[in-house]
Amino acid sequence: MYNQLSINLLNLLLSLSDALDLASPELSFHQMRTAFIVWELAKVAKMDPQETSRLFSAALLHDIGALSLEHKIEVHRGSVYDPQIHCILGERILSDVPFFADSAVIVRYHHTKWTNLADRSKEPLIFSSQILMLADILERSVDRKKFILHQDQELISKIVSLSGSSLNPEAVDLFKAVCYREDFWLDLTSSRLYSLLLHAGPGKNEYIDQEMLHPISILFRNIIDFRSKMTATHSSGVAAAAVQLSKYVGLTELELDLMGIAGNLHDLGKLVIPTSILDKADKLTKAEFAVIRQHTYFTYTVLTTIGGIMTVAEWAAFHHERLDGTGYPFHLKGDRLNLGSRIMAVADIFTALAEDRPYRKGLDRQGVLSILQDMGKRNGLDRMVLRALEENYDAIEEVTKAKQAQAKKFYDDAFSIPWMPDQRAS
Repeated sequence: MYNQLSINLLNLLLSLSDALDLASPELSFHQMRTAFIVWELAKVAKMDPQETSRLFSAALLHDIGALSLEHKIEVHRGSVYDPQIHCILGERILSDVPFFADSAVIVRYHHTKWTNLADRSKEPLIFSSQILMLADILERSVDRKKFILHQDQELISKIVSLSGSSLNPEAVDLFKAVCYREDFWLDLTSSRLYSLLLHAGPGKNEYIDQEMLHPISILFRNIIDFRSKMTATHSSGVAAAAVQLSKYVGLTELELDLMGIAGNLHDLGKLVIPTSILDKADKLTKAEFAVIRQHTYFTYTVLTTIGGIMTVAEWAAFHHERLDGTGYPFHLKGDRLNLGSRIMAVADIFTALAEDRPYRKGLDRQGVLSILQDMGKRNGLDRMVLRALEENYDAIEEVTKAKQAQAKKFYDDAFSIPWMPDQRAS
């Protein structure tokens, strides 16, 4: 029996923000550093805790609409032809979670110049978006190969030069109030920034339970899956199948909730995988498969930095482990794999085999069960879980496909901006 979850919200957001920037050293800590800057400016502005929290959350997730690694790097370098694309998509994805509704508006306008917003400059969310824009420009301008106190004056000059054109002069004035401090720059580039924010950042004493975690897990499920057209509904299918299997093997209602969250987050580590590999229709090379094998490691390492969800972390991250120890990346076997991990392994393979991919149609019942049962005979998968799937196959398949259809509709709606290039194939 598992107890009700109690999760530190700041810890959760910092870890998930970190996961979004793991894909490249060029991006590492970008959103976290940006969040530190807006926090410093919010303190000078004497923002109330609620305003500070929504701005800080927006900063931690502001590039959430840049789905592919390639697009993230283009945005970071300022070479993307229209930065509004990821702002619009980011708003659409974030606004699906009521908790992030205000943060979504801030994200929407964080690449809109002040001269285009001057008539709205007194609106709190619009002003917050200008603070975020300043912080984003500043962080992207930092030369990561150069000592920060050897470039601070150059960075200050750049931000000041944008006052009254790209940036609201009032936001620039807030920056002027902190930029003279060496500790501001040293904290900004410190390797201990995660720890600093975790112990002193906005909302450090706010806790949530699994009821609030669930929609946040769906948000990240969408980010994970929407990176590739080939996997756009995969995690929604895995989560649905895992929950249904859990019902048939007798898990509690709380455990069903945790299983759904774990299913949503099981491929979180794929955020580090290049889109070119995720989108490849042909068989992966040995080198490419080696890159793929790291994704469950990162799922585990990210989720285990979030206190209170070790059960979710194990269920999510061990889905490529096998009972005989031949799985990856930890090569766990036997009793080391608990029931939830065994259920997730079956749900992941079942979903992958049954769903359509651009290069093949999904297998029918006989084809799916034939492969799974063979793995069970070789002691790769739990036979009790496989029996539950076989005995309830039609019901599980029906629910799984219904959930995937819902996810596909949201996916299609999110990418329905007429002038937006198809990131799904980027």
